[in-house]
Amino acid sequence: MNADGPVRVLVVDDQRLVRESIASLLDIEPGVSVAGVAADGHEAVEKARELTPDVVLMDVRMPGLDGVRAAAVIARRLPACRVLMLTTFDDEEYVVEAMRSGACGYLLKDLPARELAGAVRLAHAGVTQLDAAATAHLTRGLRPRPEPAVPGPPPPPPDALTPREVEVLRLVALGWTNREIAARLYLSEGTVKNHISRILTRLGLRDRTQAAVHAHDLGLLGPPRAAP
Repeated sequence: MNADGPVRVLVVDDQRLVRESIASLLDIEPGVSVAGVAADGHEAVEKARELTPDVVLMDVRMPGLDGVRAAAVIARRLPACRVLMLTTFDDEEYVVEAMRSGACGYLLKDLPARELAGAVRLAHAGVTQLDAAATAHLTRGLRPRPEPAVPGPPPPPPDALTPREVEVLRLVALGWTNREIAARLYLSEGTVKNHISRILTRLGLRDRTQAAVHAHDLGLLGPPRAAP
């Protein structure tokens, strides 16, 4: 991985036309370089190990080893590598599982080329991304179901957090931005950032994506409120 040069990307998709098109589009964008392509999860894991890219753009549904399981392997073996899932609205359950497996976010496949390149750069910078148009769709997948999917007691409450931090965590999980949270809770954006940093540290989480999953597991997601 190269901290000073262009962001090196591995493009993974089982459809040849799709992966070659994405690779061609990214290669002409400044600051981005395609390190390689892969046709399935198995090949993605091997090429990630061989090429050590900065970012992996991973399709979700692929034969053999799918993108979710491949993302988990790459996240475990190459923790510095960021995995962005490429998905459609029909992949809601896959995306939730991918987030649990270590992916740093997801993108829709109809994203314009320039925005895709920008998303790659942001991922390399450590920014977790949930496509704005699909955040509500994903939140429905994270919200507790009327019938428990798995028997047994729910996770214990986040005793390590203050009531204010619990509320910030809930709003983060619902897809609110720092600015929206600040306006809702009458705080500065800097204070919100500090709250989020303490939440991640106290709960042993890496980013906002893992925070959203954790909030779901704790049963903190109620009906989303209108953003200010």
